[in-house]
Parts: sequence; C-alpha cells; structure tokens
Amino acid sequence: MSPLRTAVVGVGALGRHHLRWLSRLPESQLVGLYDTDRSKAERYADEYKVQAFEKLDDLAGNVDAVSVVVPTTAHYEVGSFLIENGIHCLIEKPITPDLQEASELHDKAHKKGVKVTVGQIERFNPAVLALADLDIRPSFIEAHRLAPFDPRGTDVAVVLDLMIHDIDLVLHLIKSELVDIQASAVAVVSDRADIANARLTFANGAVANLTASRISLHAMRKLRIFQKSGYYSLDLAKKEADLYRLAGPGDNGEGLRVPLGKSDQNLLYQKVADSGKDMLGTELQTFLNAIIDNKPVAVTLAEATDALKVALDIQRIGLASIERMIAAENA
Repeated sequence: MSPLRTAVVGVGALGRHHLRWLSRLPESQLVGLYDTDRSKAERYADEYKVQAFEKLDDLAGNVDAVSVVVPTTAHYEVGSFLIENGIHCLIEKPITPDLQEASELHDKAHKKGVKVTVGQIERFNPAVLALADLDIRPSFIEAHRLAPFDPRGTDVAVVLDLMIHDIDLVLHLIKSELVDIQASAVAVVSDRADIANARLTFANGAVANLTASRISLHAMRKLRIFQKSGYYSLDLAKKEADLYRLAGPGDNGEGLRVPLGKSDQNLLYQKVADSGKDMLGTELQTFLNAIIDNKPVAVTLAEATDALKVALDIQRIGLASIERMIAAENA
C-alpha cells in the first residue's frame, strides 16, 4: 500500500516534532502543514519542502491523516472539521477541555468511520512496554510527575497538563470501576492549580495515589506498581524499568534470583533498559499502521474520554480545596 498523505496542524514546540517524524516514517508521505502563524508555517514548509496550507479547509481532499497539535481549546473545532471531511486524526492530549466536546468527537468519528487516537504518549514509553508480557494486577500504584514551570502549558491546569498521563496509565492498568476520588490542589504561579494530588479507589480494592507539579526544581516521572505477585518500578523519564516478580515453585524464569528477606521465597529481578525507540515516532507509526491495516487505534476516544472525566473530577475537587484554604485564610 502507498504511504498515507499526512500533515500537521499546529507547528509549535511539539508540532515540529510531529513534522520531523511524519517526514521520516515509511508509512507517511508528508504533504503539508497548517498554522495560524503564517511566517512560522512558511518557515517549516520551506524546511521540509512541503505545502503551507493557507486555510484549514484546504486540507480536505489533500490529506489522509493529520496530527492535531494545537492548544487544547481548539481541539474540538479542528478535530470536528477533519473528521467530518473523512480525515484520520491523532489529537494531542487532553482530547478536549470538556466531556461534551469529547463525546461529540466520538460520535462524529463513529459516524464518518474515521480513526481518531489521542496522544497519550506514555503508553509508548519503553518502561511501560516492558510490562506487556507480565500479569499486571495492581493493588496499589504510586505516580509522581514533577516538572519545572513552563508557561506553554498554562492554558490548562496541571491535572490536564501533566497528571492526565498517569490517569490514563492507571485506568489502563487497573481493570476495575473507579468508585472514589479524593484530591487537593494548590495554585502557586498561575491562576489555575499548579500542584495536585489525587487518591483513586477502585471497586476491586486497588488504590492509586497520583501527584503532579509544574513548579518543581527537578523533573521526575515515576510510576510504582505493587501487587501480590511482584513490584514494578518504572522510571518514565529514563525509559527504564526495575521488575521484581515473586518466583513460584519450580519457576526458572529469566532474571536474577533474590532471596525475599527471611522467608523461603525468592524474587526474580530484571532490569529493562531504554530500548532506544523514540516514543513519538512509535506512537505515530502505530497510528498510521492502524489506518493502513484497518485495526483499532492504541488509545481510543472512549479511553481518552474516560481519562478526561477523571481528570476533570480531580480538577473540580482540587479547586474546591483551594477555595476552602482561601476562605480559611480570610476568616
């Protein structure tokens, strides 16, 4: 099959990386880009020797698949136009700012029969992929996602900017109904929550504790999974994983055998290093192959909407905690 005709809408700090990969992947024939900043659009069009579309409307009939890398507030407008014109879309996270828009995009995509995926890029982290062949049944997950302040992300609160990655991973790993959310937040340098913590409880008894901050001095992206049969520590920044699995009777599986304290049991330990695969490149290639092979996308609109719903609930509860603190200080 011939490569898909591709384009990027929004060529800012992240969009330019989409351009780079769509110009390299064998499944992609990069034909153009669109950005409301004409000078920026023309600069990148010249660099990649592709067309700078003058209007979003010009993409209709000229492309098969598009990366949507515009501000979250524009996802619905851009996504709706592309879907209604039969164009497959990878839309960066979060899918939209609210559930109504996310639901409408889902309905439009289903009606038009186009594939739409959402850029939950941590699904393609080599550390996360290291869990693929393991029996993952978490009892407790702890996640820390800390980043230095970057004004580029302040169009949404820290929950939608950063924590949503870990929300998606938790919902992906814990196959149970979410039954309770507790959260708190602090607004420091913006008028939105800049630090947030959430505790998610599931019907099967599993619990996830998530912390996100965008005003930290040092970056951290770690996910720790505890379950009856093992412990898995993922360093998402380094893209590596430490896997400790309880060895069953006669278990001669791979890994260093480590005695478990004073018990008569052993752990099998494996260090999974960074595979070297680029996460965005893998994400885009997986999306394009889903179109070519007519297979389900890796992150569905339904999954992205579920993550958005949880994120919005955390954000609402967190903002209520901010208001209570302010009221207490002014009392």
